[in-house]
Amino acid sequence: MAKPKTAYVCSECGAHSVKWAGQCPDCAAWNTLVQTTVAAAGTGAALTPATLASLPDDLTRRDTTGFDEFDRVLGGGLVPGAVILLGGDPGVGKSTLLQQVSSSLAANLSVCYATGEESLRQVGQRAHRLGLAGSRMQLLAATSIENILETAAGDNANVLVIDSIQTMSSEDSPSAPGSVAQLRQCVGRVVQFAKQHEVAVFIIGHVTKEGAIAGPRVVEHMVDTVLYFENDPASRFTMIRSVKNRFGASGEMGVFAMTETGFRQVSNPSAIFLSRESIAEPGSIVTAAWEGSRPLLVEIQALVADGNSSYPKRLATGIDQNRLSLLLAVLQRHGDVALGPEDVFVNVVGGLRIAETAADLPALLAIVSSFCNRACNERLISFGEVGLAGEIRPVKFGTERIAAAAKQGFTHAIVAESNRPKRVPDGMQVTTVRRVSEALDAAFE
Repeated sequence: MAKPKTAYVCSECGAHSVKWAGQCPDCAAWNTLVQTTVAAAGTGAALTPATLASLPDDLTRRDTTGFDEFDRVLGGGLVPGAVILLGGDPGVGKSTLLQQVSSSLAANLSVCYATGEESLRQVGQRAHRLGLAGSRMQLLAATSIENILETAAGDNANVLVIDSIQTMSSEDSPSAPGSVAQLRQCVGRVVQFAKQHEVAVFIIGHVTKEGAIAGPRVVEHMVDTVLYFENDPASRFTMIRSVKNRFGASGEMGVFAMTETGFRQVSNPSAIFLSRESIAEPGSIVTAAWEGSRPLLVEIQALVADGNSSYPKRLATGIDQNRLSLLLAVLQRHGDVALGPEDVFVNVVGGLRIAETAADLPALLAIVSSFCNRACNERLISFGEVGLAGEIRPVKFGTERIAAAAKQGFTHAIVAESNRPKRVPDGMQVTTVRRVSEALDAAFE
């Protein structure tokens, strides 16, 4: 019988080495190389290929999670065999949300909830607090990924929840739970199990201090969907955003409110980002941001104050800091508004971050409104990209943004010329502009 081959794996980065060394050659960490047995390569059982015609008829099947907002983030519902990785800060509510989702899915599917962080009594206490004591989902307290997958297969589970992947360990990896090698091994086992048995799997992952999911980036490539919790500590609202989704649009966002009985979905997210009292004040304007597959009305505020030093402050929260410097330069050159010695602050209300350039024009108008101490029309909405030559460029989905603003009671829109809709909604006046100077004249006439 051939002697089994051995190798050394770094417990920090997962790098392989044929001999032991005090320092990992890849990540330079000390005393992290651990001996492991290399499995002999085998040919495996012969596979029989399938044709498209032989596949099941329910290829478009999606199971509802009980939350329309969560279904939206997933791309329309839960797909059998999908592996979803959910990350967020400690205490943000990852376990709470997935326990509510599991309880709702258990009404029609077989659900197995495996926890490595809590005892079954602690899970039961949360269930009583959330009003889920009558749920039919199966509970399992274990940290061995092999035992969990074997139990789920024996119970013919349709949905498996793993809380959390950092507490799981595989028998094939000698490193500690939570290490790079363990994460890669455990996630690989889970993905293989999900695809072979068509079991939808939710994986809870810890995040680093930078906000990214702990572990190698290859883990995010292995799963089908990656979701992140986004929340403002000062707000009771929580947002879940998809950064990767093989079954829907990436960048989709769902809004939830934390209550005493768990999460409650917010059906009209635009309402929580608008404050009618502040919109009527100088330095405030509303824009229509595009989040995933829908428009979202948000308020942008600006404050221009006298600078107290030779280095004026330029601070942006919710929009790109570099875009703010660009807008101030364009405003000085093409809008005849010089803000050289002034401190300028821009904020997106509600803790939302707008990554698109549609916020350029409303941010510029809010800055001028604060500088001139003149309030814009509280029923005014604006969006558009500002170019370096002072031109106003169109953005995508202009018609849908204007329609969403009209539903919220807005009556005036300032947009780029190419964003004029073919049919203007009733009660809405659309003013199109080509240059920054025209936009300022239209907003402060």
